[in-house]
Amino acid sequence: MHRLYTTKYIYIISLISTIIIFLLICFFDMQIRNMKGQNLFEPKDLIKVQFENNKDINDIEKEDIQIEETKEENLWNLEIPTISLVANIQEGTSAKILNTSIGHFEETDKTEGNIGLAAHNRGYDVNYFADIKKLKKGDIIKYQYKEFKKNYTVISNDIIKDTDWTKLEETKENTITLITCVENEPEYRRCVIGKEKV
Repeated sequence: MHRLYTTKYIYIISLISTIIIFLLICFFDMQIRNMKGQNLFEPKDLIKVQFENNKDINDIEKEDIQIEETKEENLWNLEIPTISLVANIQEGTSAKILNTSIGHFEETDKTEGNIGLAAHNRGYDVNYFADIKKLKKGDIIKYQYKEFKKNYTVISNDIIKDTDWTKLEETKENTITLITCVENEPEYRRCVIGKEKV
């Protein structure tokens, strides 16, 4: 009888020991897999993770493009030391552009001949040409478009009719033309012309 109980206990202890050993093996196996970097996600989870990673990459690419555009924007600018003006230039003269920058007349060149620029002088968030009326003959205008840099000397500062577009016509000499409104005179424009400094 005693021997029967002993055999029974041995059997139960052996069974419990086997279960414990099996659980320990499973536990260590999972630990080893995790350490080796094996992915235990289900397929749908893997897809989700890959999608999120791709989304992050796309966001980074968009940010890189924006940074490049900003760098390019910073390489198109105008500086007039006499009136403490430093401003970025953008293509076009729409209200949207003139509300943030100096605008470039698209029909004029960006580097050679006559470069035509426009900006507000009052009443807006940015009024870059507020003080161009103060410019005098001999004042320096510094212009940069990417690697192209040129200095111009002011040769005239006049009032013209708003229908006079001759000042933006192509020129053989390298010039820069700045145009803005005239206060309380909607039919007129202020026009400053600079000639390449040699």
